[in-house]
Amino acid sequence: MRMNQQAFQFQHSESLDFCDLLAEFDQFGSRSIFEKPGDIPYFINEFWTARQRQASNLHEVSYRACFKPQLPRFFIDRLTEPGDLVYDPFMGRGTTLIEAGLAGRVPLGNDSNPLSRILAGPRLKPIDLTAIQVRLAEIPFGQFPPPASEELLVFYHPETLADLQGLRGWLLDRQASGQMDDVDRWIQMVAINRLTGHSSGFFSVYTLPPNQAVSVKRQAIINQKRNQSPPRRDIPTLIMKKSRQLLKEGGMPDAKARLYCGPADQTRQIADDSIALTVTSPPFLDVVDYQADNWLRCWFAGIEVETVAISHYKKLEDWQDFVRRSLTELARITRPGGHIAFEVGEVRGGKILLEEAVIAAAQNLPLDLLAVMINQQDFTKTANCWGVSNNSKGTNSNRIVIFRKSN
Repeated sequence: MRMNQQAFQFQHSESLDFCDLLAEFDQFGSRSIFEKPGDIPYFINEFWTARQRQASNLHEVSYRACFKPQLPRFFIDRLTEPGDLVYDPFMGRGTTLIEAGLAGRVPLGNDSNPLSRILAGPRLKPIDLTAIQVRLAEIPFGQFPPPASEELLVFYHPETLADLQGLRGWLLDRQASGQMDDVDRWIQMVAINRLTGHSSGFFSVYTLPPNQAVSVKRQAIINQKRNQSPPRRDIPTLIMKKSRQLLKEGGMPDAKARLYCGPADQTRQIADDSIALTVTSPPFLDVVDYQADNWLRCWFAGIEVETVAISHYKKLEDWQDFVRRSLTELARITRPGGHIAFEVGEVRGGKILLEEAVIAAAQNLPLDLLAVMINQQDFTKTANCWGVSNNSKGTNSNRIVIFRKSN
């Protein structure tokens, strides 16, 4: 049911500022479409776009199912001030946190996967290219014992694997002895990002993109089909090349970030009523198998992948219970008048609209539902957004539920 803007303003006077902004947004040529299915205000527009090329190079670290930097920046710019705390309880590669730090906010992050802290933390601190180059010259590449498993030779040339083993052993020794510093962490982060990929910029032979490591068996099949064998790669050179790319714009000022590792509903380290804004995206049902995708990254970082307790739900009711627990904790730590932008996309070809489960999960919490935003490009009519057809699989649009903590 379409409602005019005047009716909407009258019925939702307590949330006019942000909802007015959504209703009037037309930066990319389209005025927002307003719908009110089931008495819930939906705003549908192109709020950020693939045509934007304004994101920092610091984001160029691959991770499965991560949203574009323009998504958190939309909310950070409009709902926070410099110095405010901006949080993501499912931080992944740290997209929200990077944008918060670049905007002069204080980033707080959490993830149950320890790999997230390894990927996000180094990019939230100042780092010097010369220091990276000097440290790489000190590392005894190829001088550690032979690889524990020859299975990895399906990915790497024997000499490359020896260098990789040397780098891994050196970093893990530094970590175990308490000597690991910010330069080491940067090198570890970049190396993890370069482990496998589909170009000569990675350590491996041609394989899937770096955010999704295939199994040894599957890689052997790829090698056979492509009639390929792993070429020799220069690991220090590739690490420096990627470092220069990430730091092309000067890197991050000291953002004073705080990062935690644990379940999103158990963050007692964060004070009550302290967070100005949360922008996050939880694991979507059974769409992504984070453990399987990250097995090689976890090996390099010395993480036992079987011990990583990443939420993975097949049944919608179980996922909704998980969201309820997460929102309960967010309601505790969000300051009165603070906001939560909870992005869920849609799954299973648009047959399940997860925002409905999020809204149900928030019932009776001290959170006011302001609206649902759908960022969709190339839409032609509103009906497309209730079962988006622009892609056939996976998540097709950003669907964000906006809450405000009650005063």
